[in-house]
Amino acid sequence: MTGVTDLLDLAPVIPVVVLHDAADAIPLARALVAGGLPVIEVTLRTHTALDAIRAISAEVPEAIVGAGTVLRPAQAEAAVEAGARFLVSPGWTDRLLDALQAMGVPFLPGVATASEVLALLERGVREMKFFPAEAAGGVSYVRSLSAPLPTARFCPTGGIGPESAREYLALPNVGCVGGTWMLPADAVRTHDWGRVRELAAQAAALRGAGAGA
Repeated sequence: MTGVTDLLDLAPVIPVVVLHDAADAIPLARALVAGGLPVIEVTLRTHTALDAIRAISAEVPEAIVGAGTVLRPAQAEAAVEAGARFLVSPGWTDRLLDALQAMGVPFLPGVATASEVLALLERGVREMKFFPAEAAGGVSYVRSLSAPLPTARFCPTGGIGPESAREYLALPNVGCVGGTWMLPADAVRTHDWGRVRELAAQAAALRGAGAGA
């Protein structure tokens, strides 16, 4: 992976992982990779997130682990130091964007409006997270951005399930989607990694399904 464009093309779905126990990080990452989803976003919403990123980076080299919910420059620095290979934020400010660009890894700043997309395009950023996808207008909104803003490319995240994922992936301005449906809370809690692997495989098959939708 050399850039954010590659990141959007590696898999149709980026699992958005919230881990409360760092011991789950390695088996969960292995299950996702085995199912065909090698790009894994670990959100910085829990105190174990950096440890989880560190563990996946060290023990699951076939995974491309990144950090999500990056809100401050210091978080971006800490995540990269822990081994994060990409960064994702729910939104952006000039200060945060400067920090993301300085980290030397691919990043996806969040947008929810056409004005925010235009502002990023002015800063030379063409790949973005569209968040919260369903609440901010869903498939029809992202589709409507493609004609006036054809150079922008999105990873919609927020409220997406397997059915809506197919619709997003059929759009010309969507590279991949982010979601959590392949990580049911009960499966993670009971360490049912086989179920996670199966759901990941179903998600990984969505690229072809979406292309023909």
